[in-house]
Amino acid sequence: MTQHGEFGLSTIGQVSVTVKELDRAVTFYRDQLGMQFLFRVPNMAFFDCSGVRLMLSIPEEQSDDIHSSILYYRVDDIHDAYRVLKDRNVPFDGEPHKIADLQDHELWMAFFRDSEMNILALMAEKPHDE
Repeated sequence: MTQHGEFGLSTIGQVSVTVKELDRAVTFYRDQLGMQFLFRVPNMAFFDCSGVRLMLSIPEEQSDDIHSSILYYRVDDIHDAYRVLKDRNVPFDGEPHKIADLQDHELWMAFFRDSEMNILALMAEKPHDE
């Protein structure tokens, strides 16, 4: 509830990403991204992202046209995270770069692909003096 008693969404509990090959996707998220694997059920696998669950799932109807939301992973040091993932053969679309120069920080991002060619991103907020 908000302060005026109106309903409002504020916390993400789970994010779903559609994948074509679940075994390949589990290997990518667990081994290459180093995410904490939770459990697996038929056609779905779950990971923990600091309290938010990530669900990888096979679409109910098979199609070559699958879509994914972009997941933005907050990191403290985007350049270090980029190097670690590059060393794990994670394919990036480019190097980390500044997206916006905001009043109290700079917003940096680096976009990469998972094993299913979904777009994912690293994001970091850097103080202006770095």
